[in-house]
Amino acid sequence: MPESNDLMLGGLSPDEAEREIYQHIISRNPEHSFEPTLDRVRDVCALLGDPQHSYKVIHLTGTNGKTSTARMAESLVREHGLRTGLFTSPHLTTVRERIQIDGEPISQEDFIRLWTEVAPIIHLVDAKSIKDGGPRLSFFEVLVVLAYAAFADTPVDVAVIEVGMGGVWDATNVADGDVSVVTSVSMDHAQWLGNTLTEIATEKAGIIKPGAASVIAEQAESVLPVLYQAVDDNNARARWEGIDLEVVERQPGVGGQLVTLRTTAATYADVFVPLYGAYQASNALLALAAVEALLADGGEVFALSGETVEAGFAAVTSPGRLEAVRTSPMVLVDAAHNSAGVDALVGALEESFTFEALVGVVGILQDKDAEGILGGLEPALDHVVLTASNSPRAIPVDELAEIAIPIFGEDRVTVASSLPDALDQAVQITERDHDMGAGVLAVGSVTLISEVRILMRADERKGMGQAR
Repeated sequence: MPESNDLMLGGLSPDEAEREIYQHIISRNPEHSFEPTLDRVRDVCALLGDPQHSYKVIHLTGTNGKTSTARMAESLVREHGLRTGLFTSPHLTTVRERIQIDGEPISQEDFIRLWTEVAPIIHLVDAKSIKDGGPRLSFFEVLVVLAYAAFADTPVDVAVIEVGMGGVWDATNVADGDVSVVTSVSMDHAQWLGNTLTEIATEKAGIIKPGAASVIAEQAESVLPVLYQAVDDNNARARWEGIDLEVVERQPGVGGQLVTLRTTAATYADVFVPLYGAYQASNALLALAAVEALLADGGEVFALSGETVEAGFAAVTSPGRLEAVRTSPMVLVDAAHNSAGVDALVGALEESFTFEALVGVVGILQDKDAEGILGGLEPALDHVVLTASNSPRAIPVDELAEIAIPIFGEDRVTVASSLPDALDQAVQITERDHDMGAGVLAVGSVTLISEVRILMRADERKGMGQAR
């Protein structure tokens, strides 16, 4: 693969150019492999004129709920009338999903142009790092630089930025968040962030900046002292769920839930949030408080209009979060990939869906707690079809079966050699054993549900073509 400034895009179609750029970026160190330094990203940003300081920033960390909270905060800011940038990860279909302008993925044309402009600077910093004995910028570092440059180029008024992992050494942390949001902290990425909740929380607390505002979700007892200390050390203005912020009431309904949310500025009654589960009501609360804190701009309180809140939440989507990608039978996908996420998912399923039976299509990556994930899913699934995504980090299906069979029992476990086969077998089980009311849930890793969404769209297009 050629170096960034040698990447030849002339003569390629836009689709070919995008694929060439993406192949170059993923040839770098993956986003879960990083060094504890921000130097490379700082160097590139400095040569670009520090674009990350050109706009207000809401910065989000935590273990679960970051993406949904970020998407809700962005929608509220945009509904307030401001131009927005949104940076989230991972992506489900195209890498351009990670960099959004005013709620839409960056266009193919702008992505190619942005790469052409920024790549020579990335190459300069790559060369310097290699000369000093270090690596090139990683996959994630490159995407962070591209996002910050895109937001400055637009320009946006507010960028909502989700960390990739952790906080202190996360590449996004070259920006100074005007508001930091810490969603619930639980065990995940232990090999990179630490083996205890205290260690993980210490990493995540690194996005809390001096004199800035912070919005903090309810946390495990061992996490709270770390966050209290970070708030005190930075003289931050903190809003705490359970003290300053509260989900007063919520009522599950068709397509989501009706919630009443209390913040330091106001109580917003009977707001529809088109997402399922108690955890999404909490995420909505955090997003609302973060936007209030941003717009208060150092003041005590700022209440959004009821119309802004209603319209902002109503427009929210969260792909891959209890998302229906097929009907008859219904096929849901969910990105839960750790024990805490699975527990929240199971609660939302029990509350909002009435399946006669539910068959799981499950694939898990090697750095995850497969036993904890499968154990959490067992009460919700009548049968499980095990498979593996195309990720090189996927647990081989035979190894996954050795973990699953003691949990589910041999009669409730099926092994499939490929994801299309797994989906086909899951649908056959629902149709064979249940006349109606059964469903399929694909879960266990983001790579798995990404592939399921692509397969389902391909099937839909094929069906439409046959219909014509």
